[in-house]
Amino acid sequence: MDMKLEVVVIPVSDVDQAKNFYESLGWRLDADFAVSDDFRVVQLTPPGSEASIIFGTGLTTAAPGFVQGLQLTVYDIEEARQELLDHGADVSEIFHDAGGIFHHAGTEQRLAGPHPERADYGSFASFEDPDGNGWMLQEIKKRAPGR
Repeated sequence: MDMKLEVVVIPVSDVDQAKNFYESLGWRLDADFAVSDDFRVVQLTPPGSEASIIFGTGLTTAAPGFVQGLQLTVYDIEEARQELLDHGADVSEIFHDAGGIFHHAGTEQRLAGPHPERADYGSFASFEDPDGNGWMLQEIKKRAPGR
């Protein structure tokens, strides 16, 4: 049986501010349903993604900014970083992890620049939405078998 991640709920404090932020990054607005003052659902999808994010009013009890480590995979991390910067996102410099396997939480173990051999899965950059929900870019040019 196939199972695909479809939606991730993101806790935000200001629905319109979050909507404007993600739309400014070039994400597609899929839905904006306001059923009442207590229930609103906004769904956006990053370019090229099959999975979307949802935020709104009455969707989660999680605190705004609670979600960390959301990952966007990109073919060219330098180009993706520049595009996000051009759209107004505050994106970190490109880094790689000292351990070489995956990024650590926070900024510890970050070494400046892309992975020295530009190894797939090895180069990262990060940014946050207005509430502090954390995103990672990860460069992948050739996927590992089975992915």
